[in-house]
Amino acid sequence: MDIPFFAAPLRRLAAKCFAPRVEPVLLLVTAAAVAAGGVALLAGSEGLADLLWALGAVSAVVPALVWVLAALRHGHAGVDLIAVLALVGTLAVGEYLAGALIGLMLATGRALEATAQRRAARDLRALLEHAPSSARRRTGTAVTTVPLDDVVLDDLLVVGPGEVVPVDGTVESSVAVLDESVLTGEPLQVERTRGEAVRSGVVNAGGAFDLRAGATARDSTYAGIVRLAQQAGAQAAPVVRLADRYAAWFLPLSLTVAGLAWLFSGSAVRAVAVLVVATPCPLLLAAPVAIVSGLSRASRLGVVVRDGGALENLGRARTLLLDKTGTLTRGRPRVLDVTAAPDRTPAEVLRLAASVDQYSPHVLARSMVEAARERGLELSAPADVTEEPGRGATGTVEGHRVVIGRAGASGTRPPWAGAVDNRALLEGAAVAWLTVDDKPAGAVLLRDPVRHDAPRTLRYLRAAGIERVVMLTGDRTAPAREVGALLGLDDVRSGLSPAGKVAAVRAERDRAVTVMVGDGVNDAPALAAADVGVAMGARGATASSEAADIVLTTDRVDRLADAVFIAVRARRIAVQSALGGMLLSLAAMAVAAAGLLPPAVGAVLQEVIDVAVILNALRALRADRTGRPALTPDAEALIHRFAAEHDDLQDVLVAVRDAADRLSESSGPGALAAVEETHRLLTERLLPHEYAEEHRLYPALAPALGGPEATATMSRAHAEIDHLSRRIATHLSLARAADGLAPEQLDDLRACLYGLNTVLRLHFAQEEESYFSLAP
Repeated sequence: MDIPFFAAPLRRLAAKCFAPRVEPVLLLVTAAAVAAGGVALLAGSEGLADLLWALGAVSAVVPALVWVLAALRHGHAGVDLIAVLALVGTLAVGEYLAGALIGLMLATGRALEATAQRRAARDLRALLEHAPSSARRRTGTAVTTVPLDDVVLDDLLVVGPGEVVPVDGTVESSVAVLDESVLTGEPLQVERTRGEAVRSGVVNAGGAFDLRAGATARDSTYAGIVRLAQQAGAQAAPVVRLADRYAAWFLPLSLTVAGLAWLFSGSAVRAVAVLVVATPCPLLLAAPVAIVSGLSRASRLGVVVRDGGALENLGRARTLLLDKTGTLTRGRPRVLDVTAAPDRTPAEVLRLAASVDQYSPHVLARSMVEAARERGLELSAPADVTEEPGRGATGTVEGHRVVIGRAGASGTRPPWAGAVDNRALLEGAAVAWLTVDDKPAGAVLLRDPVRHDAPRTLRYLRAAGIERVVMLTGDRTAPAREVGALLGLDDVRSGLSPAGKVAAVRAERDRAVTVMVGDGVNDAPALAAADVGVAMGARGATASSEAADIVLTTDRVDRLADAVFIAVRARRIAVQSALGGMLLSLAAMAVAAAGLLPPAVGAVLQEVIDVAVILNALRALRADRTGRPALTPDAEALIHRFAAEHDDLQDVLVAVRDAADRLSESSGPGALAAVEETHRLLTERLLPHEYAEEHRLYPALAPALGGPEATATMSRAHAEIDHLSRRIATHLSLARAADGLAPEQLDDLRACLYGLNTVLRLHFAQEEESYFSLAP
């Protein structure tokens, strides 16, 4: 795709990031030299062996000098300077094997860290792939396709179904139905009526509409996002390697000891011996090996870390910034509740709504169909289905005219509709109204729920060292704060644009090492601006994945906690290996400075130290305790079984609340029948499920959770559910004996039903968070 004003920076970044790399070639040459020299030595040709090792050492000197000069030009001397001095010294005194080994270790360490600079070009490319390159301009009755750069202010453009809005503007048609998730991250589609503003980059989710251009392509919203990603990547501070941080004091100390040894002894060989044992192989190899081992461990859990620097930074991060939609929440709405008119049942309402909506691509329609199928409802084949974008779907189901969507809220509203409006406001939910033969029949409430694994993940992240957790979202304040309160976040910032997220990330970076987690194109600039950007990439959020340093390839945010534990442990082992190796090297330097350790013996001793610290670094490959208890296969299978049963039992929870609502309206036969049906569902489906959890699931989980006491509070909830169910059964027995509910029963029975509904929802949420989130 060719967008002129993005082409130049993209070409520059590509030229920089995709230039041939020296490190792999150097690694190949030095490894071949060491191996060939070893073969020659075994064959009895010491001269050839020395020649080959000398060539290996010489081949490493030139690139090492380039790296050192580049570092000095930027004002710091890194670990490579000691390697260069040691290489020159070994060549000067004829210690060619030591020189070749130093060259090999230098090349290996550099190769382990050589892939980080490709991010910015990939990020821009992913953003450009979404951007349109042309627009359809209406002139009179004719519509022509023109290059995007030819669009000027006040042009009348046509945006077809599924097309990306090319420039900022205003709606000229009666209504436009838009998917703005690319900018806001929110999955719900929105309506923009005539005269309302529309931003470039959003997708037309309805029928074609006319757009009056309010800006050129260069000045539109989406172009600004691309520029933000470019600037954020360019302004990101370079990662300072762990090895270089330690070299800042190890380098001058080594040079000082070597210089003093030469000064007081007058022997250059003694100084070279000091430099040989001072060669920072623990820094060149041990630290990268530990970090790369951590990368390997993370990849087994579905966490792709782009480079060692990202893992190092993740291991010392103290602030976590999270997008809401798709990160802390599931990223698409689910049925929260179903309300039925007095003459219908919630199951019937959901079945009719899903029957009409089963062929609709609308995100809310798909959620209703999924909910109906999860609850085992048989859908009918609709006839004469029509869909009006932004209003809803209409069809004939079993001979009745059924409408689902906004249309059901028009006209005379029954009393129960007001309660639905109030609950939708309190819950931050969307409402789909159902009418049957032009009569209100019910409503379906939908909301993007919090991920089951999110609370546990945040607890373990804090245990791993994260001190501050903040939500950054483009969503409205009320639902954002509700999620923040539920998860115990330190701060919630809502209504943020992509630029606002970048500003927030930069402000937090000034205080501590910061991790940003997101999943949409709108998060890409913020991910690039953070010290560590983490993308939820399981659903193919290309731009955010390309902008990120870490990609979670599974749709589970708890993998981030695993990654942090792995990063902390890998970094700790890297520090142990580096410091331990340097302390041993310091002891060897003292012996060499005293003239008791010639260069050849020093090289052998240095290799012994290297092997020791590398073996220690390889401990990062082993599994260690993270935030996830180890489960047996049987326990995992039970978790999956009972999680599926939770989905199947949602209609029981709806029935309990519906029966309570009916009792609030009337105590007649209809209300009593609703309570009788609820009791049947409880005894036939819910209570057997709770009994099986108590006697099968909890004993299977107890060993992994530390014993039966870990599930004691959940067992207490089971007892309360059974108690309330028996209390309801007693009320029904009294009602049957008296041919109806007595007035003195109503308050207690209603309290039992509402209480049971509350206990069940809380109990289900606790199990899903504490137990079901454990299984992969």
